[in-house]
Amino acid sequence: MAEERHIPVLLQGVMEALSVAPDDLVVDGTFGAGGYSRAIVEAGGRVVAIDQDPAVIAAAGPILHELAGRLRLVEGRFSDMRAIAAEPVDAVVLDIGVSSMQIDTPERGFSFQKDGPLDMRMGASGPTAADVVNRLKAGDLARVLSFLGEERQAGRIARAIEARRAERPFETTLDLANLVGRVVGRKPQDKIDPATRTFQALRIYVNDELGELAHALLAAEAMLKPGGRLVVVTFHSLEDRIVKRFLRDRSQAASGSRHMPDLAQESATFATRNKAETGSPEEIALNPRARSAKLRWAVRTAAPARAGDDMSSFFDFPALAALPQTGVVR
Repeated sequence: MAEERHIPVLLQGVMEALSVAPDDLVVDGTFGAGGYSRAIVEAGGRVVAIDQDPAVIAAAGPILHELAGRLRLVEGRFSDMRAIAAEPVDAVVLDIGVSSMQIDTPERGFSFQKDGPLDMRMGASGPTAADVVNRLKAGDLARVLSFLGEERQAGRIARAIEARRAERPFETTLDLANLVGRVVGRKPQDKIDPATRTFQALRIYVNDELGELAHALLAAEAMLKPGGRLVVVTFHSLEDRIVKRFLRDRSQAASGSRHMPDLAQESATFATRNKAETGSPEEIALNPRARSAKLRWAVRTAAPARAGDDMSSFFDFPALAALPQTGVVR
């Protein structure tokens, strides 16, 4: 039996937005199982694909062989796409968030339904979720859970984590998930697991997902050719908010205030931005992950990229590098 191909979320909408022409050069910033990259090559394009997960790179041999000469895969972060591609491109596509492959592998520590080490790193280096849970001050941990997970009981969860880790550190996913479940509780009408928001917040924080997205949007603005397409699929309201804000800002001319009228006006760098598109009922039935997916895209103008705009300043969290390197915070 032939191996079933992975079909990424909102594939039809993504391909329509990319509008790939023969020999277009496209950056696929989140390669994963290669679904977007394959579709782009089959439409006549060339792809520079990026993924920070070493497991993805190791498993990509068959598709690299199949699409040889049209697909180049690089291990790295999509925020570095400008250096990786090293030339202007016709389109950039990003599928933000954790992949089903990562969730389905307990050893990666993303799932609160399967026991595994409390890791959650998409790459191979840096602090783990266990480091964050065991070492971040309770007040900072509550802020992370509240903002990145939109968890209403963030304070209670953080205090419970602080009390438990004083006895022994958290090491596994189910250990943490069970504690969160006891703190939050679960009503019969609840549709999601009580640990969902906590695990989401930790994953986003460990991988600096919002900062990575912000820097990737700036990189795409700098490297897209006039008429090039920026296409982004998000699965979380914070991610979608960043993309929406960026495209709204960049589709309008920027000028100085009335107090500083001599500042030069900056032209819009993107046009033809769309309203968010969502999955059809048929796709959601086939792929539940599409339920929370939103697709936004825009077309690059000929205006120069704007300088000196660091969207990462939007996030006010303790840096991972500031975590104590040893021991448990008590």
